[in-house]
Amino acid sequence: MPSVPVQPPDLVGPPFRGTAAVAAGLLTGDQLRSRAWRRLFRDVYVHREVPLTHELRAVAAAGVLLPGAVVSGRSAAVLWGVELAGPEDDVELTLPAGRHPVRAAGLRVRRARLTEADVMRRRGVPATLPLATALQLAGVLDGDEAVVAVDRLLASGLVDLAPLQLRAAALTGRGSARARAVCELADERSESPQETRLRLLLGRSGLPAPVPQVTVRVDGRFVARVDLAWPELRVGVEYDGAWHAEPGQFARDRRRLNALQAAGWTVVFVTAADLHRPEELLARVARALESARVRWTGSPGRS
Repeated sequence: MPSVPVQPPDLVGPPFRGTAAVAAGLLTGDQLRSRAWRRLFRDVYVHREVPLTHELRAVAAAGVLLPGAVVSGRSAAVLWGVELAGPEDDVELTLPAGRHPVRAAGLRVRRARLTEADVMRRRGVPATLPLATALQLAGVLDGDEAVVAVDRLLASGLVDLAPLQLRAAALTGRGSARARAVCELADERSESPQETRLRLLLGRSGLPAPVPQVTVRVDGRFVARVDLAWPELRVGVEYDGAWHAEPGQFARDRRRLNALQAAGWTVVFVTAADLHRPEELLARVARALESARVRWTGSPGRS
């Protein structure tokens, strides 16, 4: 009969240093390597039954592995409830500018000066506040992914666009120009990462800019809310995500589409595969806009 791994009650909870547990006589080295414990980082462990999440690893990194570090970037967003990183993604930390650089598996560590006003304790460890987190991500992430991250923070209600853009305008130094450009493109009305990517694609296309989250009403009665739309032409673009396959959703989608069509709207549905074929997608949207322009104005346009 297999032996039951030793599990001291003092260790069944927050992450702990393995060497400290061994030094205190709570475990032997062999017991630490048993199936009862999960290794999060070098010399940092947690009980196996504690669910593995990015939040857990961020708290372990800043609270146990590198005390004095500040959780930042996507990891800080996770601590504030915005899921920008998965359980296995590197934890992002910021150390004071004077600290020696640190390299460790599972970590992404940067050195920078952070003001006290931009940091507070969250889940028991120091973390950048949402606005400071958004600015950092705007300055370091590439391309559309920076806008996606900032949009998620805006949509959470933790960050307001006007103060964010004001802070971005005052930034200097490395990444400041990128941060300003990203914050100018950000929009709190995008409700998912794919909606943000779709909005940015349309914005670069040369087509008229769509309006996010347009509410359609007929005779004062709510009909639907459309992800992106050209209300004057009654054309909408909707991202069709995996949630549309949920039980009962197809029937609700069909009723919603029928109501929009009865109100004179044309809806272009977009999937993840469409975003990988942008030329075809943009041509489809352009045709829908042109058809609607002829229908409602009687004359072709030049979109």
